[in-house]
Formats: sequence, structure tokens, C-alpha cells
Amino acid sequence: MGSIQQDLSIFKKFNFDRPPVGVKFLPNKPDGLNRLDKILDFCEMLPEAQEGNAFYVTKENFTCVGPLVLGMIEHEPIFESGQVGPPLEVIKDVRANQRIYHVIPKLYKGAVNYVAFAPMDKLSFEPDVLIVTANVSQAEILLRALSYSSGRMWSARGTPIIGCAWLYIYPYLSGELNFTVTGFGFGMKSRRLFPEGLILMSIPYDLLPGMVNNLRDMKWIPRSYTLGGDGHKKRVKRIVDELKQESQTE
Repeated sequence: MGSIQQDLSIFKKFNFDRPPVGVKFLPNKPDGLNRLDKILDFCEMLPEAQEGNAFYVTKENFTCVGPLVLGMIEHEPIFESGQVGPPLEVIKDVRANQRIYHVIPKLYKGAVNYVAFAPMDKLSFEPDVLIVTANVSQAEILLRALSYSSGRMWSARGTPIIGCAWLYIYPYLSGELNFTVTGFGFGMKSRRLFPEGLILMSIPYDLLPGMVNNLRDMKWIPRSYTLGGDGHKKRVKRIVDELKQESQTE
């Protein structure tokens, strides 16, 4: 295997406006990285890395509920009680807010003490999750690459709050690609971290090799995309007719 950057070099072909970011969850301090000298929310660490910064963080670097979903702390009572969402006008009442804390993905307490971030051109570690910020056309290619050789179904999961859990933790634990649209998540929208309408896509480590191979193998722009609606329909009909004729002559 080559370097991490070489293995993922196919992603450079997209010319993303914001570079993909690798994230790794670690019990021990990572080598070769400096600790972030800021205190940020979990979601803010993604654009920090997209600015070209590679770093690691500890519990002390977080605000908001990041340490809770990472298992760095066992409880965050004022949040888990459901009292925060209603005055923020994002959840109607306490009982609805409490329900969210029972479904958000979380790591076991003590499993992770450090989280490493790096933009793709500075990756020095195998990412547990690669997070891509794409426009719709770029995201369509990536989702097709997920299914191209396997027929794998894709889906999106999330909640109106604690979007960081679905961005970072869910793909890591489930092995499923997840995505959302910028402007959907309450926290990220309130913090104005991204322009609206982009696709944030989280790819877990075990899906990356297959997607990379598919991106190298498949046509990124199938011929039908260049023909227009009528041209595509005629092409489909021609293919179907030819296949029917072949099956009748066998």
C-alpha cells in the first residue's frame, strides 16, 4: 500500500472547494500532530481542518456536547434532561428533547481520549471517517461509487440537534455512509459554518477501499447524462429491445 494521500488521490479529481478531512478516534495521544490551541464545538473542528490545519483534540478542547458523544464524559445532565432544546426553539418540549438523547450514537466512556483531524493532503494516519463536503453533482458520483460494484443501498440519518453525532460517530460505529445537507442541522446552521445546500458526506474506513476502486473503474459521467431526456429514453429502449432480441434467439 502506498501513502494515505496516494491511496485517496482519486478524490483530488473532484476539485472540491473544501478539502476532504480525515478523522481518527484514539485512546492514546497521536504522534506527529500538535494539539489544537482553541476551544471549539465538535462541528467547528471540521472547517478548522478544512483551512489546512492538522491537529488533535482532547476533552478540554470541546464546548457543547462533543465529549458526551465521544464517551469522554459519562453524562451531561443539563443537556440530557431535555431542558436546553425548548428555550432554543428547536424542540417543542422536554420529553421530545429527551428522546433524542436515547437515539444519538455515542461511544463508550473511556474508549476515546483523543480525536485527530487532518485535511487530505496532510493525512499521516488511516482515517476512521473521511468527511467530504460536496456539491450535488459531486455527491451523486460518490453515492454511485458506493453502489457501483455492490448494489449497496444508501440512506441518510440524523436529528435536528446534535448533528455532530451523525456526522462523526454514526458512520464509525455502523460502517454505513451517512450524509446531510448544510443548512439542515440546528447547530451548524446557527454557527453559519457552511453555505447552505452543500452535501456533508461521512465515509467510514471500511467502505473507502471499495469506493476508491469504483471511482477508478466507473464512468463519472455516464453517456445518458449527456443525451438529454429524450435521448436517454431512446437509448434505454434500444438497449432493452436488443436484450429481448438476444434472449429470443438463444
